[in-house]
Amino acid sequence: QVRLVESGGGLVQPGGSLRLSCTTSGFSLDSYVIGWVREVPGKEREGVSCQSSRDGSTYYSGSVKGRFAISRDKNSTNMMYLQMDTLKPEDTAIYYCAVRPADSVTSVQAICTFLYGTNFSDWGQGTQVTVSS
Repeated sequence: QVRLVESGGGLVQPGGSLRLSCTTSGFSLDSYVIGWVREVPGKEREGVSCQSSRDGSTYYSGSVKGRFAISRDKNSTNMMYLQMDTLKPEDTAIYYCAVRPADSVTSVQAICTFLYGTNFSDWGQGTQVTVSS
């Protein structure tokens, strides 16, 4: 059974850093697209970053590029991370890790931007990140 569990969220001051972790089970991250999506009530969900374990292609949304970094544990087939630096109040949101089997047709950008209804196959339960002084 596929399961994803986020951890690492919390309260941080503007300019600070957090690292979100996602522990997966029931499958291997090899040949999957991994992603982090955030939601704020009343706003459209935003795919923050996605990466294909198949070819390494990576996408970052414009709002986080240069500040966030997605990765997976190369010594493990079941851990993925989102390093968040120089955090801003507008980064406050619930953050979800999500995965989708990689294929040769669907780009990470299409998955991360939910292009034409493209979506992840499995999601975690979310972790709250609050950036405030």
